Amino acid sequence: MTTRLIKGGWQLAGGHGAVEDAAAIADMFAYAEAGITAFDCADIYTGVEALIGKFLLAWRARHGSSAPQIRVHTKCVPDLDLLANLSRADIERTIDRSLRRLGSEQLDLVQFHWWDYSLGDPVQAALHLDAMRREGKIRALGVTNMDLPHLQAIGDAGVPIVAHQLQCSLLDRRALGPMRDYCERHGIALLTYGSLAGGFLHERWLGAPAPAEPLENRSLVKYKLIIDEWGGWEPFQALLHTLHRVAQRHGTTIGAVALRWVLDQRGVSAAIVGARHARHLPATLAALSLALRDHERRELALALGDGPGPSGDVYALEREKGGRHAAIMRYGLNRAASD
Repeated sequence: MTTRLIKGGWQLAGGHGAVEDAAAIADMFAYAEAGITAFDCADIYTGVEALIGKFLLAWRARHGSSAPQIRVHTKCVPDLDLLANLSRADIERTIDRSLRRLGSEQLDLVQFHWWDYSLGDPVQAALHLDAMRREGKIRALGVTNMDLPHLQAIGDAGVPIVAHQLQCSLLDRRALGPMRDYCERHGIALLTYGSLAGGFLHERWLGAPAPAEPLENRSLVKYKLIIDEWGGWEPFQALLHTLHRVAQRHGTTIGAVALRWVLDQRGVSAAIVGARHARHLPATLAALSLALRDHERRELALALGDGPGPSGDVYALEREKGGRHAAIMRYGLNRAASD
């Protein structure tokens, strides 16, 4: 069992194409039986908590009392228009719904998100979640895409945060500055997503022209914007060529090298891999056994020098009202996902 890779669930929410339950559950079995026994989802990922709940039932039916434990990380993402007046009852309804969908008596990890810090009181909301933790509905609390001042405020209020899920890749290194330093001092694990830049860190884009708009899904839109922030398509191609050379020496893929780079960063506990299909599993697992040499790390560092990448606090660009990154966000998915 590996604790360094987590199977992501965003791509099962329907925005990346039709999802067939039986095939998705079979893929979950493949990941779990390969040792990836932590799954990430969210209350706002339409249908994903319920799908994982079906998988958990099937997993226990197949393995019985000897079934390896599956850990499920979900999120609490209140809708934007509720933030100003969010109550404990609002939050508890969301938590109870996640428990029901997953068929669980306790949520392993709830990762808390707040869209707009000018609205409401995220610290009070975190205290409500902590009360539910002490009551037994939640085993552990985390945050996702939280800026440093608000993470500090939640910690100062006595809420025990054990993990922070945030974006981190060769192209986006915002998490590896003051945020990492704070999390290391306070024993908060970094759980990274976007390590493969939505699939852009892949051989299919090596030597290819920049994709024409409109792009086929929000994931590609999101990470193409990150490439633009990083320096643009031309320096991105230079980075891909460097990654390809390193990958060839090891008989592996660009994605494996990119994922290994993230896993090697100080403070990163695990990376979330959001592949929809189990056919990507061998390439994902290859990152675990890959050992980058010192001169290869230097090669990658030189390639990164051509692209400054997004700057500032984590998720700051995505919070800019009216900005390109914020334009792809959907702020009312919790109500839309209600059942």
